[in-house]
Amino acid sequence: MRTIIFNFTFVLITILFSNLSIYAQNYDITAAEIIERSQDNVRGDTHQATIKMSIVRPKYTREMVMKSWSLGEDYALIAVEAPAREKGTAFLKRQDEIYNWVPNIGRVVKLPPSMMMQSWMGSDFTNDDLVRAASILEDYSHEIEGEENIAGYDCYKIVLTPKPDAPVVWGKIVSWFAKDSFIELRAEFYDEDEYLINEMVFSNIKEMNGRKVPTLIEVIPVDDEGNKTQIEYIDIKFNEPIEPSFFSQQRMKNALR
Repeated sequence: MRTIIFNFTFVLITILFSNLSIYAQNYDITAAEIIERSQDNVRGDTHQATIKMSIVRPKYTREMVMKSWSLGEDYALIAVEAPAREKGTAFLKRQDEIYNWVPNIGRVVKLPPSMMMQSWMGSDFTNDDLVRAASILEDYSHEIEGEENIAGYDCYKIVLTPKPDAPVVWGKIVSWFAKDSFIELRAEFYDEDEYLINEMVFSNIKEMNGRKVPTLIEVIPVDDEGNKTQIEYIDIKFNEPIEPSFFSQQRMKNALR
């Protein structure tokens, strides 16, 4: 009897430590490191891109072409190139300040934090999505919740929750990152009551300027059937020299010249 109990206990201990070993092997990287690697891959030290945005509605589709520049997390500039009636409209981020240049009225408008959840140019993106007013790494806590398969890729599932007093617009974000490349493939955005508001899907992975990146991003509002917004990257350049002085209000007014 003692031999049977000993063998049974030995088997349980072996299984336990085997599972712990697997767990340690799968999670020898932190959630923050996964997010940082993903961001470094798609952004680089600097990032310049030409983007086509399609706003899809049940009765129409509206398209815009934009130029974008970024330097780290603190500086970003986005300017509308087409259609002609909105050409020159631009958004500028300098650290914690967000500005909008409206050429039709010749005014620069500083966006207050209360406007970060508002629609960007009539799309399903928010102002916060486009200029990343909140720092995903600094303003959220991160935890690997498990693993799932998304679009054929084995992924880490990561839950992001806002830190106390962080200037963020989402109550929770859930993201899935490919284990082999750290490319983000899907994200879900919840309000403060943990009600799902938007789904974001990253696809059409291609090599651009020497890096594999998702070149199609779709934002799908959960409660608006038939509505979505697509962003397609036409070209991307990484690590071209850009000085912080580039991101000025004067440049915002003349971004396309």
